[in-house]
Amino acid sequence: MSLSGQHHALTPGRERATLLTLGAVQFTHVLDFMIMMPLGAQLMRGFQISPAQFTRLVACYGLAAAVSGFIGGFYMDRFDRKRALLVLYTGFGVATFACGLAPTHHWLMAARLAAGAFGGLAGSMVTAMIGDIIPPIRRGRAMSYVMGAFPVASVLGVPVGLVLAGKYGWHAPFFLLGACAAANLLLASFALPHLPTALHDHNPRRQMREILSHGLHLRAFALGATLVMAGSMLIPFIAPSFIINVGLDEKFQLPFTYAAGGLATMLSMPVFGWLSDHTDRFKLLAWLSAAAIVVVLFLVRLGPSSLGVASLMMASFMVTMSGRFTPAMTMITNAVEARYRGGFMSVNAALQQAASGCANVIAGFFVTSDSAGHLVGYPLLGYVSVGFFVLTVVCAAQLRAAAPHVSTPGKKDAVPLPPIEAAA
Repeated sequence: MSLSGQHHALTPGRERATLLTLGAVQFTHVLDFMIMMPLGAQLMRGFQISPAQFTRLVACYGLAAAVSGFIGGFYMDRFDRKRALLVLYTGFGVATFACGLAPTHHWLMAARLAAGAFGGLAGSMVTAMIGDIIPPIRRGRAMSYVMGAFPVASVLGVPVGLVLAGKYGWHAPFFLLGACAAANLLLASFALPHLPTALHDHNPRRQMREILSHGLHLRAFALGATLVMAGSMLIPFIAPSFIINVGLDEKFQLPFTYAAGGLATMLSMPVFGWLSDHTDRFKLLAWLSAAAIVVVLFLVRLGPSSLGVASLMMASFMVTMSGRFTPAMTMITNAVEARYRGGFMSVNAALQQAASGCANVIAGFFVTSDSAGHLVGYPLLGYVSVGFFVLTVVCAAQLRAAAPHVSTPGKKDAVPLPPIEAAA
């Protein structure tokens, strides 16, 4: 068996419970990131901030997660996964409560920085634990289950958060999210298994040097970064554009579009998970990226439309955007040896969060408001996003060329990884 395929086998029941718990943790992490987007119109009104200031408010989460993730890359393999996840998730929950208490947008930014620092590392532990307990032959399906947190957050979390925000103000969704984090923390303390993953002879500098010098790791990092860049440029302005440009109301119609998109994604994610374990993952990623490009080119030019058309566009965007992550993240997870997994996932999460934050900031330069309050520059930003969709496929092709087993389903996942010297 390859070193990337080493895992700690659990009973079927314990495996399901662990994946369910990891999915619940990921749900709050995803919702914490997503809830800022549909609150954009309220936050810009409430704090009297510009679209560029709002994008910086969104970006600070990812940038904080990037810094903490890179630091975590030195040390995460020194600790057992469960202990590290519980500590980090506690910090995430406290910071999320602090977001709801923020009196100004500067205090909210400070709280978002703290939430990003803890949440980014906690998210990397989730994906590392999937690699710890699931063999490569079933890793795509397991990844889709945990990433099902994205559609669940869209179907349940975002609409509920928007309803609460409409009734009680923008503070309410953060209090709800903090309460969910507290419940998940209690669940995780009982449900997650203790895995002997800590490296007793761990040398932080040597570990990081080997992680960053491995050729496959570098290719995987490039794939992970470009994967999030494409969508992160567009996502911050989807809700504001649906309200301002498309003409939806934010109390009922906007939550409905998120629910419709989340439901469609929830139905499609298991299908993509199955395909990721039974077809070539690179080809699946390429086809989904092509479909996403078509959707984006329509979405960024969408003008006044009916609720049905807006819901169809949201569903198409969310299905294609989230569907890309299952084959891509499976390829990335299969590219790392077990002994590097914690640090590698931490660095990968850091790069992804940094890429997301940079994409949010870049978006702020393209999108502005005209005299009538309409958002302009969105179509041009769409073309930039398309470029990153193409670049994602190019990076995936390079990773597959260096290590074909990361893309090939079934027993061929067991092909050994090249040594560090050969892959560098």
